[in-house]
Amino acid sequence: VQLQASGGGLVQAGGSLRLSCTNSRSTFDNKATGWFRQAPGKQRELVATVLPSGSTAYADSVKGRFTISRDNAENAVYLQMNGLKPEDTAVYYCNFVTPLYRTSWGQGTLVTVSS
Repeated sequence: VQLQASGGGLVQAGGSLRLSCTNSRSTFDNKATGWFRQAPGKQRELVATVLPSGSTAYADSVKGRFTISRDNAENAVYLQMNGLKPEDTAVYYCNFVTPLYRTSWGQGTLVTVSS
C-alpha cells in the first residue's frame, strides 16, 4: 500500500485525535491530497483537502474542528481532529484527490467516538 493512514482510536465526544498519512512511493507536495472517511452503511466521503499550494478545504461537517496539514520534510499529511462527535465515527483513509492519481485504499484507520 502506497499511502498508509494511522493514529485512529477510541475517544470520548469532545476529544481529539491526530491522524497521520505516510507515502512510501512518491511525495505529497505536487498532488492534492485528502482525508476521506467511510462510516458504516455510508459512502466514502472527502472531508479535508490540502493542495500543492498549501491551501486547504473542508467539508461543512468538519469545518472549524478538523485541520489538515502537510509536512514536506517528513513526506506526511496529518489530520488534527478536535471536538470529535459520535457522527465522526468512521474508517479514515488518505489518498490523492484526483481519481487519476488514486492509489489503493488500504485498511485505513478506525476512529470511534463514544457519546
